[in-house]
Amino acid sequence: MKPYLGAFAMATPLVVALAAAEPAFAQKAGGILKMYSPDSPASMSIHEEATFVAEGPMMGVFNNLLMFDQHVKQNSLDSIGPDLATGWSWNEDGTDLTLPLRQSVRWHDGKPFTAKDVVCTWDLLTGKSSEKLRVNPRRSWYRNLETVTTNGDYEVTFHLKRPQPAFLMALAGGYSPIYPCHVPARDMRSHPIGTGPFKFVEFKPNERIRVTRNPDYWKAGRPYLDGIEYTIIRNLSTAALAFVAGKFDMTFPYSLEVPLLRDVKNQMPEAICELAPLGISRSLIVNRDKPPFDNPDLRQAMALSLDRQAFINIITEGQGDIGGAMQPPPEGLWGMPPDVLKTLPGYDTADQLKIKLSVRDLPFLRDPAVILIDQLKEVYIDGELETIDTTNWLPKVMRKDYSVGLTGRGPRSQSQRDLQVRWGAEL
Repeated sequence: MKPYLGAFAMATPLVVALAAAEPAFAQKAGGILKMYSPDSPASMSIHEEATFVAEGPMMGVFNNLLMFDQHVKQNSLDSIGPDLATGWSWNEDGTDLTLPLRQSVRWHDGKPFTAKDVVCTWDLLTGKSSEKLRVNPRRSWYRNLETVTTNGDYEVTFHLKRPQPAFLMALAGGYSPIYPCHVPARDMRSHPIGTGPFKFVEFKPNERIRVTRNPDYWKAGRPYLDGIEYTIIRNLSTAALAFVAGKFDMTFPYSLEVPLLRDVKNQMPEAICELAPLGISRSLIVNRDKPPFDNPDLRQAMALSLDRQAFINIITEGQGDIGGAMQPPPEGLWGMPPDVLKTLPGYDTADQLKIKLSVRDLPFLRDPAVILIDQLKEVYIDGELETIDTTNWLPKVMRKDYSVGLTGRGPRSQSQRDLQVRWGAEL
């Protein structure tokens, strides 16, 4: 098990470019959207991938049962609408979620979409199917799901063990597409079949991903684009230069940090740039089954050593927020309020352990004491330098009238060395 020991959220830019002469956004049919992707996924199977480098390009190949309104910036229960489902309803005790399904929807290979495909998808995700996913990153999402049943070909019911209103959020997310029953899970890795606005064309690892317009899409008149091409470029500076040079129509969402965003805006003033919250926390994880990290005191020390604000200041030039496990407000609906977050160990700099660092008032001791104070801040110990006159130093130490100190060592008599060892041990 790998517990999360600390988190912080950052705002990262989404950069989109339009022609300078374009007076306003307009819905026009045709054209290939060209963009880059910052990494090469292991496969094209969303259900077997853990990151957006597979999910992003493949979302257009599939549909969900429900979907967040793409015109609303903040995802919430209120922004969820139908997709392959035409609506939904809960039973009286909130444990059965029933969704009627669209009819006349077809998979890209021409076979009809039915309620059976929904059951197959969640049997696959919960491990009940004879088909097995090679990797199942989101199986834990559905621990509260008892089973999925059908009522004819066009209605399904999710039976939960206990009420879970937020279950709708899981169904509406980009990681919850419906898979076809008739296509083996292994084939979905290399040639996914969906019901979405785009059909999969090719995936060449470390080179490109291509999708093309589905002319038989069940949403009339959609999609507007003829296709999308993703060129895989791991170096974001190179990708940004290619964008500025006009090789791409837009950057990959949430891929540019603030310094690169500034460079793009300087070199391409006609680009439309937006700084948006990423919604992903950067978290320290530690395998507590691997010594010496099975020691909780060591894990706590690591958690307390995190200067979360420093990460935000350095990487995004202050454009971010400190959060816990959930995205912090106001962007996050369920994140801890700042006053509550500050009650957690290590999250409130005002709650740092404050000490006085005692040292003899001599330059060759004061200087290293200043460095020591700076390094103690790494473990949330806020030291204040306390200089002691040489005449008072030894009596102060012998009275144990100090908390933490720095001293020098040199040739001593045996009794002096004994005193030094005892003092050092107490530190």
